[in-house]
Amino acid sequence: MAKRKEKAGEQHATIAHGAEALPAVRVTSYNLELRDRNGFIGDQANKSAFRDAVDGWRKRVREGGPDPLGDVPTDELTKKEIDAPLKDEQSEAAALVLAAIDDFAEALAAILARYLKEEPWKGTTKIAVGGGFRDSKAGLMAIAKAQILLKADGRKVELLPIAHHPDEAGLIGAVHLIPSWMLKGHDAILAVDIGGTNIRAGIVKLNLDKKPDFSKAEVWKSELWRHADDEPRRTATIEYLVKMIEALIARAEKAKLALAPVIGIGCPGIIAPDGSIARGGQNLPGGNWESTHFNLPEALRKAIPEIAGQPTFVIMHNDAVVQGLSEVPRMADVERWAAVTIGTGLGNASFERQSPA
Repeated sequence: MAKRKEKAGEQHATIAHGAEALPAVRVTSYNLELRDRNGFIGDQANKSAFRDAVDGWRKRVREGGPDPLGDVPTDELTKKEIDAPLKDEQSEAAALVLAAIDDFAEALAAILARYLKEEPWKGTTKIAVGGGFRDSKAGLMAIAKAQILLKADGRKVELLPIAHHPDEAGLIGAVHLIPSWMLKGHDAILAVDIGGTNIRAGIVKLNLDKKPDFSKAEVWKSELWRHADDEPRRTATIEYLVKMIEALIARAEKAKLALAPVIGIGCPGIIAPDGSIARGGQNLPGGNWESTHFNLPEALRKAIPEIAGQPTFVIMHNDAVVQGLSEVPRMADVERWAAVTIGTGLGNASFERQSPA
């Protein structure tokens, strides 16, 4: 029998949950849990930290006069409402938001500087920034300011917003969990991005006929559930997720899209080889996701045993890793790079390009 030819690097990959060796890259670290005297340093540059910075400036300003952002509590302001004052840079409201951006950027730059001292991050030349905060003008300005601060500190690293919309990056990255030879003859895969506030499920078109490196992969259809509004139990969360996936499968069948029998998942926390969550899943809906009696990939495979008449294969990794993997084509000329995701928490991952055998 003829031996299958694999792409360079793919022969190193172990198809397992939370794997270090992936088809195109090696995951050198993820979910670094560095601390200082105030606790986990990542908590100083997540979505809540930015709002805390805005709120802090509002309180100080109110000591001397009216609040330029009005009476709406900071935690009720939308991203658009925080971005709006930045259109008029001469206003007090813009000055307040810019002050918060500066504070946040300083915290982010300091955290990245700490990460860059860690062995897995040494030699990193580019850092992609994703997560929901990147999808705002304030977020993009904070990323740019953090870049300036890192340069001023003599750190030769490029900080850049993740290329895809963060909602899509968390799905598109899943295609890089699987060797391309497993996907030949198929048009798309199912992908799931689980976060502390939302769960998104979607169909990612591979477009391998356009580019074999997945650089043309795109989200075809997706469904979003803001579970934070419903506060469901873990069991109800899985049941709802299964319904989302089944609806997407039906849409693919109706469109005659050839789905690979694969579900790729990005999920917070340390992902064990058996698909369980070792730690870091405390923000997931319903709690107890780290139980030894619970395994998300196995639960989905049991609920959806077949896709397009073939046994379902489920593969899961950390959500920051999966978002970072969406950058693989853009990092083709980079040996070592990293990704951070600014959302409910500050996710982090670092990568090294696989060497040919």
